[in-house]
Amino acid sequence: MWLPVLITFLVGYLLGNLNGAYSMSVLIAHEDVRTKGSGNAGLTNFIRNFGAANGLLVILIDAGKAVVSCLAGGLLLQSYGYYTEGAALGGVAVMLGHAFPALLGFRGGKGILSGLFIALVVDWRIALLILAVFAIAYFATQYVSLGSVLAAVAFAVGFIVLHYDSVFVAVCGGFMGLFAVFMHRENIRRLLKGEERKTNLFGKGVKK
Repeated sequence: MWLPVLITFLVGYLLGNLNGAYSMSVLIAHEDVRTKGSGNAGLTNFIRNFGAANGLLVILIDAGKAVVSCLAGGLLLQSYGYYTEGAALGGVAVMLGHAFPALLGFRGGKGILSGLFIALVVDWRIALLILAVFAIAYFATQYVSLGSVLAAVAFAVGFIVLHYDSVFVAVCGGFMGLFAVFMHRENIRRLLKGEERKTNLFGKGVKK
């Protein structure tokens, strides 16, 4: 069984290296999104600099790689009776590849968008939960980072509560959620200091 586990992780990590924000910034503007704004290769920084319309393609890429990685992991381990575990492992791998892509100098995104679609494959109830938490926090405050952090916490809690009967799945979910919180540590610091920027996810630029 170790071979399909290894293949799941390697495929997921390599798929994670396909960064939507970086790819689209190079394709449409011949620029690296990591040289703009916050320097992060994620959807929020991309929209701030290149607009929401182009952001749809970023979503498509990052969603696609997360879904393919989880489905591949599930299918590879299904014959051993571990479909959900394989999907969760694929999720961990693609999130790590997204955050620390070897092909991009280990400078990637923070994993929130990928996390949504990982949850959608593994357990759609958790996807609805984190989407609702993010939407409420964002529309109430206009802080994408606050919505992302709260969604990441909900991600971890959702996996632990709903998959307590599978230690591996619960641990994978808890890890991914806490990892996403960790990746937002600078945003959390700015939020606490009142220095975080608000973002218009449906247009271009930073809200004042």
